[in-house]
Amino acid sequence: MTVSRFPRFIARPPWFGGDLQTVRNYVRPTEVPLAAFSEERIEFPLPDGDRLTAMLHRPSVESDRPLAILIHGLSGSQDSIYLRRSARHLLQSGFPVLRLNLRGAGPSGPLCRFSYHAGRTEDIHAALMQLDGRLAGRGLLAMGFSLGGNLLLKYLGEQGRRALFLGAVSVSAPILPKQAQLQIMKARNRAYHRNLLEGVKEDFGRPSAELPAALRATLPEIRSMLEFDDRIVAPINGFDGAEDYYARSAAYPLLAQIAVPTLVIHARNDPWIPAEAYLQFDWKRNPKLVPLLPRGGGHVGFHGLGHEVPWHDRCAVSFFEGLIRRGL
Repeated sequence: MTVSRFPRFIARPPWFGGDLQTVRNYVRPTEVPLAAFSEERIEFPLPDGDRLTAMLHRPSVESDRPLAILIHGLSGSQDSIYLRRSARHLLQSGFPVLRLNLRGAGPSGPLCRFSYHAGRTEDIHAALMQLDGRLAGRGLLAMGFSLGGNLLLKYLGEQGRRALFLGAVSVSAPILPKQAQLQIMKARNRAYHRNLLEGVKEDFGRPSAELPAALRATLPEIRSMLEFDDRIVAPINGFDGAEDYYARSAAYPLLAQIAVPTLVIHARNDPWIPAEAYLQFDWKRNPKLVPLLPRGGGHVGFHGLGHEVPWHDRCAVSFFEGLIRRGL
């Protein structure tokens, strides 16, 4: 499949520029109803006793299409607006959908002592291994957003030909987490930074979280994501500080090892995640990867001219349908 088969991204007025594209879902929140589709809660026990939760939906008309698993980003959950939008478009296109909550996020929160992080791919693998023929019998697809996109790409690179997906789509992933953290802490991103920091403090500081009292007591005084990763995320997950956490969680070094057809979407004007890593990577090294790097779109925005469905969702469905036509 070639990039030319995908529609060109043109921003929908008045959402011009990376910032307006990024915040559109929050300044103009709209209901994303999924009630028309059957709903079933599923739990995935993890080896250490924690449990992930997910919401399964089936399209209105029975189809033989693979199950699409959606993975949210930092401080998100199954009910993040972008995740619900993607779920609805996939369901309307005939794909069953599983909205997965990462460890400690959303409805998984009360069932988990520990929390997700940018490199915790073992949780993804553990959940996939529990899918029976009823869910995985027609194959699996995946779509990851932001931190969830990095998780997905890292999982695919680690697993290589053993990966359990027929195809995948990554949207706005921080494939070099250190670069993303340096970017989010810039003065221009002060509002974004504050909201993200509040979100992760809430996730990691929830009552069910097994966080040492000394660390829990430091949460109110932490003033940056870098400090949060260095003082909270790294020590409770066995990393030697934030630098070690970023290096060992990055998907970028593993891109060349991905053996599953994967669409990689990232806007060059993403205000949170620099595009340099995407522009520097030699995409010819891995023909399984299809990069879509438009100049506009912001961070998980892609509100395009003439469409209510975000551009990245239309591209994802087009990509998945292309794989099905080719018999993958």
